[in-house]
Amino acid sequence: MKKLLLILMVIFLAADLNAKSNIYPSLPLDKDPRTVRPLKELVDNGLQQQLEEIVLRNPSWRKIIRNKKMTIGLVDLTDPSNALFAEVNGNEMMYAASLPKLAILLTAFHCFEKKLLRQTPEIMEDLNLMIRKSNNPAATRMIERVTMKRIQEVMCMKEYEFYDEASGGGLWVGKKYAKTGKRMPEPFKGLSHAATASQVCRFYYLLAMGNLINKERSREMLEILVNPGIEHKFVKALHQMVPQATIFRKSGTWKTWHSDSVMVWGPEWRRYIAVALVDNQNGEAILRKLIPELEIVLKRNAAHMKTRNLRLTAYQPENRSSY
Repeated sequence: MKKLLLILMVIFLAADLNAKSNIYPSLPLDKDPRTVRPLKELVDNGLQQQLEEIVLRNPSWRKIIRNKKMTIGLVDLTDPSNALFAEVNGNEMMYAASLPKLAILLTAFHCFEKKLLRQTPEIMEDLNLMIRKSNNPAATRMIERVTMKRIQEVMCMKEYEFYDEASGGGLWVGKKYAKTGKRMPEPFKGLSHAATASQVCRFYYLLAMGNLINKERSREMLEILVNPGIEHKFVKALHQMVPQATIFRKSGTWKTWHSDSVMVWGPEWRRYIAVALVDNQNGEAILRKLIPELEIVLKRNAAHMKTRNLRLTAYQPENRSSY
């Protein structure tokens, strides 16, 4: 009898732990693509104000931001059906080093889906090396497979629109990740590897919604982006602050240009997308210090939204006392 009770207790505890580990939805979300609103329509005044206040209170950051050498994007996914977006210099395109390897990743999966490229183990290994380890030879091999011209065409396609000159540019790959090779810079600023914080936020947002190509392809890309193999910038800070969270990530570094992008997926309010690009010799340290500040914004916003929802519930007609 005691043995049976012990077994039942173990089963109960295991079930309880399993339930606690699954208190938030997995990615990609099970969303009807027709219901996914464009990210630009999700700008939230409250989140925007909090973001500006916290980053502009730092004098050195304020100077960099005003000189258009720092750009930030933040998407609050605490409630995926009511995502919120805020940005600072979000449409300011900057040199982004390895961050635009996201464009190569999408182009490869676009080619898989259109049967223009076979999804072989060798290619999948290169995609994993390119994203997790930011391996330049692997990125160059992928560029040679899909061609630079096709990457640029895919970024400009109506179904993706990750590069739009009228909106400040976006994601662009115009050179192999090698010392030699032809340059095909983007036409707006003449950058060879470029990104805007807003478009990178949008990339992760569509992946989270299962709306980048389709749900299955979004899932496959997320599997490559998860568990980054380089620990610096955002990831260095996140591993210390929230080691239990799942992190999807791509970063970039070259000389004074530093960029990072993460989608953090954890319990309660820790479900968000954060992107930042900085042109500064202390860029790595700036990004490491930035992510805790962004978490303060998100935590405050979650508390504000919770209070607001409680007030709205309290004032529903059915909850009012009759008199």
